[in-house]
Parts: sequence; structure tokens; C-alpha cells
Amino acid sequence: MTKVGEFRDRSDDLLNDELTKLKKEQFNLRFQRASGQLENTARFRVVRRDIARIMTVLGARASGAETSKINKPAKRAGGKK
Repeated sequence: MTKVGEFRDRSDDLLNDELTKLKKEQFNLRFQRASGQLENTARFRVVRRDIARIMTVLGARASGAETSKINKPAKRAGGKK
């Protein structure tokens, strides 16, 4: 499993290459699962989540969102409640 920070450090071209590789692996894992040959069932989940992480990073870059804004909690208006 790859951390999101590692994906943020990579360029868009590297992320797209990694995304293509992971989607091909997911396709192959689907066939193995359907035919009963999949031995490492946890790998399917890891691949799916890595695909989601890459797509999230690429989407954030496309929208121009900064990572610091995503991780900060929202400030409350007013005072104590």
C-alpha cells in the first residue's frame, strides 16, 4: 500500500503511468477471482485503494486545490457553543 504523500511527490505523468499499471493489474485480478485462481485476496483491495488515491491526487491538482486546505479543519463562526 502506498501512502498519499508518496503520490503527491510524483509528477502527473508518473501518476498516469502508475494508474494505467494498477488498472491492468485490477483487470487481471478480476479474472483470477472469477476463475477461482486468486490466492492473495487482499491484493485486490490494496490495488483498488491505490487507484482511488491516485485519482484523488490528480483530481485535486486539476481543480487547483492545495493539500494544506484539504487537511485543515473548518473554523467555526462565532464563539463557544
